[in-house]
Amino acid sequence: MMDSPNNNTNEVSSLDLDSGGGVDTVDVENDDLASQPLSATTTHSNNNNNDRAGGSTTSAAAANNTVSAQGQFPKKSSLRSRWLVLGLACVVMTGSYYAYDIPSALHQQLQDYMPPSSNYETKFNLLYTVYSIPNVILPLFGGNVVDTHGAPLCLTLFASMVCLGAVLLSIGVANKAWEVMYIGRFVFGLGAESLCVAQSTIISDWFEGREVAFAMGIGLAVSRLGSIWNNVVSPKVANNSSIVSAFWIGALLTCCSSITAGLIVFVDRRASRMLTKRRTGVGVGGGEALQSLTEALLEDYDEGPGGDGLLSTEVNEGDDPALVGDENNDQSTKKACTAMVESGVHITDVQKFGPLFWLLTLSCFVVYGCVLPFNNVASGILLERNFFTLSPENCKLEYPNQCSVGYLQQGNNSALDASTGGDVCLVAPSQAPVLPSSVNHTSRDSEHGSEWEEPSYIFPSLTSQNVDCGDSFWMDACTNDYCQKQNDATEHAGRVMSIPYLISALSSPLLGHLVDRIGRRAQIAVLSSCLLFGVHLTLALSDSSPIGPMLGQGIAYSLYAAVLWPSVPLTVPKQYVGTAFGVITSIQNIGLALFPLMIATIYNASGRRYIPNVEFFFMSCATAGILVGIFLNRLDRRRYGSKLNKAPIQEAEEETIEVEEITDNGTHRQEGGGDFAGVEDEFYYSPLMHS
Repeated sequence: MMDSPNNNTNEVSSLDLDSGGGVDTVDVENDDLASQPLSATTTHSNNNNNDRAGGSTTSAAAANNTVSAQGQFPKKSSLRSRWLVLGLACVVMTGSYYAYDIPSALHQQLQDYMPPSSNYETKFNLLYTVYSIPNVILPLFGGNVVDTHGAPLCLTLFASMVCLGAVLLSIGVANKAWEVMYIGRFVFGLGAESLCVAQSTIISDWFEGREVAFAMGIGLAVSRLGSIWNNVVSPKVANNSSIVSAFWIGALLTCCSSITAGLIVFVDRRASRMLTKRRTGVGVGGGEALQSLTEALLEDYDEGPGGDGLLSTEVNEGDDPALVGDENNDQSTKKACTAMVESGVHITDVQKFGPLFWLLTLSCFVVYGCVLPFNNVASGILLERNFFTLSPENCKLEYPNQCSVGYLQQGNNSALDASTGGDVCLVAPSQAPVLPSSVNHTSRDSEHGSEWEEPSYIFPSLTSQNVDCGDSFWMDACTNDYCQKQNDATEHAGRVMSIPYLISALSSPLLGHLVDRIGRRAQIAVLSSCLLFGVHLTLALSDSSPIGPMLGQGIAYSLYAAVLWPSVPLTVPKQYVGTAFGVITSIQNIGLALFPLMIATIYNASGRRYIPNVEFFFMSCATAGILVGIFLNRLDRRRYGSKLNKAPIQEAEEETIEVEEITDNGTHRQEGGGDFAGVEDEFYYSPLMHS
């Protein structure tokens, strides 16, 4: 990447042209599109007279010729429309993030709505398992699909798959069909993870230099707002309208994201056509000057048989040199893309990975096990622990076989405390109101019976599993106090469970920058695991406010993501970085597919309670993360010179930066100079992409 000049005019001087032998000075004015120049300085020595196509020979003066050129070629990163592309890309991802988290935000409402089942928790967690299953395989090949077919087109394809999956999920919810819901989540998973890859590729294509990290930070923050909005909006919609409406809003947003992705394709293609015209000099005031310069360079700098020039394009009579040069660039780009695809993920390369990589992968497997699966059931945990706890044990309704509050209960049916001889039961603000012991009603019992979802409600032994607060019978006719309090609790839980997402959105760019400056990646990984252990220990054994643990969860999550992903290129040879990312992401998704089912099993075996055993499971994952992190630090220190913990600035002071020019292909390789000195730009992995 070249530095931009301070002035607005590029001067090309001292060109010894064969035709005149004099010195020509060409001034090329900057166009608005070309604020990012491409500069090149080239020296060419030719001791032999090269035969041209027309049979003429070069003059003796051209035998030892030095050509110095500085030219400007506009890029997408110089267009003001890059901010439009960033905004559209954020809209695309916001819809996906919103729809992904709808089940977790509506955990209780979905339980009330779906047919009663003793295996509800297993069925619910399968929604996240089937999402992760395709992503066990896709990371190994998804990047090559984007490289082959182009990021904008793939963005539209993946966004359409997300839309289709969200629609199928909504249809399944409307029909209370778990099987259709699973199909929808599977299709959703096929597109959602690859959608992140395509979005990151587009941003890196439209932004350069320091703007890349800033743009990705903006993209992450705005996208995470989708999760936050979902946690706030979905419970309100489900409580005030219906749970089906809440799911359809998510489907509508994902379909809007698909349309937005199509707009990105339009903008990208339009920009590409415009830039092609600019490069070839069409419609540019300095086009003739650039064309003359290109002709001179091609004439004096052609690489014939045995030549050592950098340009290998031969200009025949009648050819437009600018077009020929552009075609040559296109061919080079195609070859580079082909090489990138051919050098994609190769499973056999894992044999070359050392223990440092596998310890890092194991750390990712266990630590993410107490982060993302916790988010899936956070609403249920918060309701059970803080916002909608069990009713007082000794409290019964004065008339236990009648409704508590609603138009079917004409009088007062208070809850009485049997342990005190019939005093009014004191129900804490966080406790659920007392339910009737039994219910026996049909739609003929009220003039509003047509509004009920079922023709009859006969429950000899009523439990909370039988109460669907989305049904007018329970909400308005029979248990209004219970349903109203539950609705308020679910909305409160949604706001609190948004705290980790909010911290991640705000802190990830800053933490990524901090880690790049101080290093200490493996040490911070241990610190994150320790913080997660404290979070889940507090949730398991304390009844304190959940605000503190949620803050700790968000900080630990952001810290760990900021150090994990940039550490991957440091653990494998640079030619295997792509494979390494594919493998670690695949193994991560194996955990994200298995852990929800393990949580459901623990929940069912614990009498359908999260506290404390499910939290003990998360604590065990955090403990494993601590132990793996300790071994990771020990191995890194003893065998790798603290590569993971060393700061780039520190390493730059210890090593001498050597730049070698490879004249075969005109590329440069940098040795030393920091942790990422040996990592190609396209392999540097930003924590912003996987937070």
